[in-house]
Amino acid sequence: MAINNLLRAFTAVILLALTVATPVMAQSVLIPSPPQIAASSYILMDPLSGRIIMESNSNERLPPASLTKMMTAYIVERELDEGRISMSDMVPISEDAWRTEGSRTFVQEGTQVSVEDLLKGIIIQSGNDASVALAEFVAGSEDAFVDIMNQQAEILGMDDTSFANATGLPSPDNFSTAYDLALLAKAIINDYPENYPLYAEKHFTFNNIRQPNRNSLLWRDNSVDGLKTGHTEEAGYCLVASAKRNDTRMIAVVMGTDSSAARAQEVQKMLNYGFRYYQTERLFRDGQELLEARIWGGESDKLSVGLMEDVHVTIPRGSRDSLDSTVELDSVIKAPVAKGDELGQVTVKLDDDVVVDLPVLALSDVPEGGLFKRIWDAIKLFFMQLFE
Repeated sequence: MAINNLLRAFTAVILLALTVATPVMAQSVLIPSPPQIAASSYILMDPLSGRIIMESNSNERLPPASLTKMMTAYIVERELDEGRISMSDMVPISEDAWRTEGSRTFVQEGTQVSVEDLLKGIIIQSGNDASVALAEFVAGSEDAFVDIMNQQAEILGMDDTSFANATGLPSPDNFSTAYDLALLAKAIINDYPENYPLYAEKHFTFNNIRQPNRNSLLWRDNSVDGLKTGHTEEAGYCLVASAKRNDTRMIAVVMGTDSSAARAQEVQKMLNYGFRYYQTERLFRDGQELLEARIWGGESDKLSVGLMEDVHVTIPRGSRDSLDSTVELDSVIKAPVAKGDELGQVTVKLDDDVVVDLPVLALSDVPEGGLFKRIWDAIKLFFMQLFE
C-alpha cells in the first residue's frame, strides 16, 4: 500500500475514534424481552433515530378513530407556518360543522371562532365540529381538505393510510397503522415545535364549557407531553403518546385496546420499558468534519468530508463504548468537487449490528486548479498508483 493510503487510513481511524468513541471489545448488554401489550396493534419508536424498540402488527390497517385529527391539526399547523392563515383569523361556523356528531367543542352555527380556539378544540377536546370548521376554512370544503390530508400522508411516507374525513368518524375508507401514526406524531413534534405544547394542555374551556384532555397520561407521567386519543366501537380505544426523559424521546402507539384505562396502562408499560433500557445518542453533528481527504487537481489539496445532518442512534443503555466506527473513502478524489457530493461511506456497528450506514459527503466546494496544478497532480497521482 502506498504511503499516502496508509496515512489516510490511519487518519480516518484516529478521527472517528475521537468523534464517536474509542472502540473496545464489544460487550453485550442484557435486555429483557419487551412486555406483553394488550392491543390489536402497537409500536414504540425513537423519533430521532427512527429505531423501533418494540412492535406488533404495526403495519396492520385499522380504523384510527380520532387519531385522524392528528393529520387535521398537522395541516392547520402547516398553513400557520407558511403564513396562509393566522391564529387570530376568525372562522365562520357552518351548519355542517355545527351538526357534526360525536365529541364536540360546542361551536355555534352562524358564529365566528378564532383559528387558535378551534385548533385547541381539535387537539385538547377532540372536537369533531372544530375539525370540520377548520377543514372548511383551509380548503373550502371537508372533501377538499381530505384530499390534502391524503396528499400529506403520502409525503410523510404513510403508505398504509387513507383518510375519508377530518374527524375520524367511522368510514371504510378511513384507516391507518400504528407505524404510520408514529410517523405522523414524529412530524408534528419535529416540524412545528412552536405548536407542540398545545398537545400537553390538560383542559380547554370554550363557550363556558370546560373539557379535559382525554390523554390521562398527562396527569400520571410528567414526561408525557402529547399527543392524541381515539375511540369508536369499531376502533376500540387508541392512543398516540410521546414522552421525553433527559435527551431521549419516545413515541408509543396502541390501537384496539379494551378501555380508556387500558390504553393508558399499555402505553405506560411501553414507555417505561423503552426509557429503562434504551437511550438516544447523537453521534455526529450537522456539518461535522470526520476527516480531511486528499484531493487531486484542485485549487486546494485538502477537502473536509463529513455529514450534513445530525445523526442519532438508539442503543441499549451502557453500550456506547462498544460502538465501532469506520470510514471508507473513494480511493482517488479528483476536482472539481461540489459541496454535498458523496465520497464514501461511514459505518457504525454495535456488536454485529449496523446502527449507522450513511454516505460521507464533501463539506465544501473545491474547484479545479490551474492548468499547471492539474498537470503536476496528474503526474504525482500516476506515479503513486504505479507503485501501489
